[in-house]
Amino acid sequence: MHSSDLESEFVVLSPTKDATRIANTPDVYQKLQREFGNFAGHDLVTCYSFDRNWANWERHPNGDEIVVLLSGAATFILEMDGGRREIPLSRTGEYAIVPKGVWHTAQVQEPSRVLFITPGEGTEHRATEFAAQETDQ
Repeated sequence: MHSSDLESEFVVLSPTKDATRIANTPDVYQKLQREFGNFAGHDLVTCYSFDRNWANWERHPNGDEIVVLLSGAATFILEMDGGRREIPLSRTGEYAIVPKGVWHTAQVQEPSRVLFITPGEGTEHRATEFAAQETDQ
């Protein structure tokens, strides 16, 4: 048993909640799909640092995602029925639950470190308008 860092080594939780470590390499998401049966029933525990707005929207059709702010400040934007909902996170330990199937992205107010618990099966991505705004500047 050893300690590790969730930015360099992710944790995969199986449907029976057994934990498996997997190195965060450039092809980690391809490995996850291949080694964990397209991620059916699995959850992924990760940590990412951000210093700019996300370039993508994403959604997870097979479960809610938990997002926990470890440092910095960011606003998570959810595309909900009836419009967008903003969830600002600015204190360590604040969290948001992104409902199953809801498109979401983040705008970064200050460099941030965020913990994610993600139901990975079927995750989808699309480009954001925020990424286009940053490249125009």
